Amino acid sequence: MSNFIEIQPENFDQSPFKLIGKDWMLVTAEHNEKVNTMTASWGGFGVMWFKNVAYIVIRPQRYTKEFVDNSDSFSLTFFDESFRKQLSYLGTVSGRDEDKIKKANLSVLHIDDIPYFEEANIVIFCKKLYSQEFKLECFVDSNLDQKCYPDKDHHILYIAEVTKILVKD
Repeated sequence: MSNFIEIQPENFDQSPFKLIGKDWMLVTAEHNEKVNTMTASWGGFGVMWFKNVAYIVIRPQRYTKEFVDNSDSFSLTFFDESFRKQLSYLGTVSGRDEDKIKKANLSVLHIDDIPYFEEANIVIFCKKLYSQEFKLECFVDSNLDQKCYPDKDHHILYIAEVTKILVKD
């Protein structure tokens, strides 16, 4: 943690559209002393239930979903452009098949038993509050279901309280 400083969520001034949609993030959780991560480019930040929150979505077949489901917390980590190749790799290879974190040459650290990566520029620690599967009958714009879910593998939505934000010093 010595390379990071903590900031309050209200002082976090990064664009979620750029961070998540363009730069991507890693969603990381731990279960049974094993850490797994996945690259994500959908999600956001806001305020819900009087709390600062992040929301993420994970498809049901993703191995990382098992880790998020079996943990109270997870981290979202953001990297500079020099990590684009690793982020692409971490989004296409399953942790079921190999130790992809080791192969990506990332160093796992922990704060409050939540894993994150030393190489990140921004770390957002999250405590789960809510989860729900996207349902076909809830799509107001049915084109989204047809376009994004041809295999009907609807994402699970997770809303989590932002408990801590670290940025590189």
